[in-house]
Formats: sequence, C-alpha cells, structure tokens
Amino acid sequence: MGLIDSHAHLTSKEFTGQVGDVLDRANEAGVERVISIGVDMADSARVLAMTDDDPRIIPVIGIHPHEAGKVRDEDWPIYMEYMTRENVVALGEMGLDYHYDFSDRPSQHGVFEKQLELASQTGKPIVIHSREAHGDTLSILTNAGFVNKPVVFHCFTGTKAEAAAIADHGWRISFTGVVTFKKSTELQDIAAAYPLDQLMVETDSPYLSPMPIRHIRPNEPAHVAHTARFIAELKGMAYEEFVATTAENTRQFFRLT
Repeated sequence: MGLIDSHAHLTSKEFTGQVGDVLDRANEAGVERVISIGVDMADSARVLAMTDDDPRIIPVIGIHPHEAGKVRDEDWPIYMEYMTRENVVALGEMGLDYHYDFSDRPSQHGVFEKQLELASQTGKPIVIHSREAHGDTLSILTNAGFVNKPVVFHCFTGTKAEAAAIADHGWRISFTGVVTFKKSTELQDIAAAYPLDQLMVETDSPYLSPMPIRHIRPNEPAHVAHTARFIAELKGMAYEEFVATTAENTRQFFRLT
C-alpha cells in the first residue's frame, strides 16, 4: 500500500499543463493517490474535471476562508450539487483565517457556518483550515454539532494545548512538511506523541516543501514521502510500516474504496 497525499491543490497555476507528470512523479515516489482540494466553486469545478480525467485524483470541494467575502447567493445551489456527488469524499477546506484576513471575519464566520449546515446533511468528513483562529473554529464546529464527527485540521501548526483540544473533541490533525523544519520543535513533539492510528500526512502543495528539499518550488505530492519518512523516524518505526498505517488511516477517514 502506497502513501496518500491527504491534501494538495492540483488546480494551482504552478501545475498547469503538467498534472499528469506530477502524478507520475508521485507514483514513482510511492504515492498512489492524491486528495485535491477545491477552494471555491470555480476551483472545485476544476478539481471535479480533473478527477474525471485521472482516477488517481480524489476530489474534495469547499470554500476557503480567503474566498468567503466573494461568495454569492447563487453559489450555494452549486455547492449543494457538488457536495452530494458520490465521488466527492469530503467537504472543505473550510474554516477561519485570522492571519491574513483576506475576507472580513463576519463573512468568514457566515460562510463557514453555512457550509457546516449543509455538510451536516451529507455525513461526509470535513477538512478544516484554521489559522490564528483556534477558539472561534472550535466554537463554530461545536455549535454546529460536529463533536466526535470526522473532522481533520489540515496543515496543523498549532500548540500542544490546541492539538489536545482538537483530540478532546474527537477530531484529528494532519501534518505537512512544516514538521520537518528545524524550528518546528513543538510540532515535532506533537507528531512523535500523536496516536499512530489517527495520523495523516499531506503536502498542501504547491506550498510548504519539506526538508531536505525546502528550497524546491513548487512543492508537489511526491514530496510527502519526505514528511512521512521524517515522522517515522520521530516515532522510531520502520518507514514501510508508517506508510501502510497512514495510508489506511486516510482511507478510513475519507471512506475511500
């Protein structure tokens, strides 16, 4: 069983015209499938089209907090149609971003809450983006009834206390190449102690290239192998066992066949 990159953006301009080559390189690196994330309705449509062209791509659709201020009323019927498609395995990434505040916070809250309201009708897993908004993110998820439901905080870079709070709500976190950075000591401690049966890895490509290739741009799904190898070493376990376990975790969380 090969690795699964649990979060990538194959529709990014950096991959235009070369997605097939990117996936071939991923396969050569032992990555068998890639979950590609939509960030708004137009981007989600592109993700769905890619999936039709290549079964190695698994679609997730959503509205990123950066895009919340651009959402129109007519987008919601499109979202509802996309979210009920059988091949859409999860909804997101959705959430809050107080670092950049590209969208005003009331818009972020409203769009996040609306997505959760609609998502509750499907029972599909939820992919969360939360940056410098931990308390509000947990509050909105809790109020929407998502405690102990399948929720993953992607690209987790928070504290031990935040990781513990996420776990206490029955949710999980996913690790990117940030965990390999020299200064990410607290995140490395979190990864080392994180329950093996809950762990997932991702690239968030085209961003966040891991060590020892941090200088390479764009990041791409093949590079998730570096993150996997690094965490396996943190845990003192064989790389092959780590790959098999995290792949199975990802399959179970996203209910992949």
